Amino acid sequence: MLIAVDRLIEFAEAVVQRGGGSQEAAAQVARTLVEANLTGHDSHGVGMLPAYVNGIKAGQLIPDASAEIIQEKGPFLLVDGHQGFGQVIARQATQWAIERVRQKHIAVLSLRNSFHLGRLADWGIMAAEAGFISIQFANVLSPNSLVAPHGGRESRFTTNPYCTVVPATDRHPLFVLDMATSTIAQGKARVAYLKGGEVPDGSLIDHDGNPTNDPKVIFDEPLGAMRTMGLHKGYGLSLICDLLGGAFSGGGAYLPERVIDARIINNMMMILIDPDVFGSAEAFFGDVDNYTDWVKSAAPAPGFESVMFPGDPERKTRLERSSNGIPIDDGSWQQLLETAGSVGLSEAEINKIVGS
Repeated sequence: MLIAVDRLIEFAEAVVQRGGGSQEAAAQVARTLVEANLTGHDSHGVGMLPAYVNGIKAGQLIPDASAEIIQEKGPFLLVDGHQGFGQVIARQATQWAIERVRQKHIAVLSLRNSFHLGRLADWGIMAAEAGFISIQFANVLSPNSLVAPHGGRESRFTTNPYCTVVPATDRHPLFVLDMATSTIAQGKARVAYLKGGEVPDGSLIDHDGNPTNDPKVIFDEPLGAMRTMGLHKGYGLSLICDLLGGAFSGGGAYLPERVIDARIINNMMMILIDPDVFGSAEAFFGDVDNYTDWVKSAAPAPGFESVMFPGDPERKTRLERSSNGIPIDDGSWQQLLETAGSVGLSEAEINKIVGS
């Protein structure tokens, strides 16, 4: 089914508010989730609502929590999210980091103990729109490890994302690289599972370590695992995300004793850099423009319309979905209806919101 953007935001906001979030928090969470759907990242969109509601009910997501600065030393900030909504916590913490980079030309934010942050790109874009380069490393402490180390057949950590955003120039939009260090994000496996579909080749292994396209191995016993992207290269980057995002913040790298049911905790290191620190921002952005033009001038390979830069696919999807609505598969929609019902939204209320 297709749902108009504003109606999906209203639906998500109603679910979060009925689930225990304040009106302000619900609005922030809903808009950020739907933003992920708009850009084509359904894995981080409204499909996360069941996990959020389960987290609130289990006391693992604290809906009224705010970020707190634990330590600050020059450009360095250590912030605790107290298990609050990641969309609220990350916005607060990123704003503090932006204030520091304006003063110091660099800021290093170490954020721990936030519930699911959503797309890292949202916070990198926030920094880039303020004029700063953003580099982020995050880890995930979720109820199950999901990703096997290169050469292993048992999972040992999760999808640990990495993100870099470079501000827009006069000729080109933001450079936005936001990726899981696994071959696919866990949410993409979830969407495929609910749709009864398959995942791309090389994404998963079964419990014996054999390649498989069946997402059931992530959700049904006997469990398999996800694979790191780029084999040993993605494996190394994933470890860095656990160490810099998790261990350095004090939130911890992924270990079994840190796993609690219904809890999805992100820890993140975010480095903000002033591109004009040496007074050379004009030259830097000029080079960015020329380099972008050069790379994108390459003749497209068979099956491709053109060469894209990171962020281009999301912008293209945003235009399409803004006009046509956001697609929600039947399995995901059924799960969302069950979650909405569990927080007291009636069928009539849901139909009124989404226009069914």
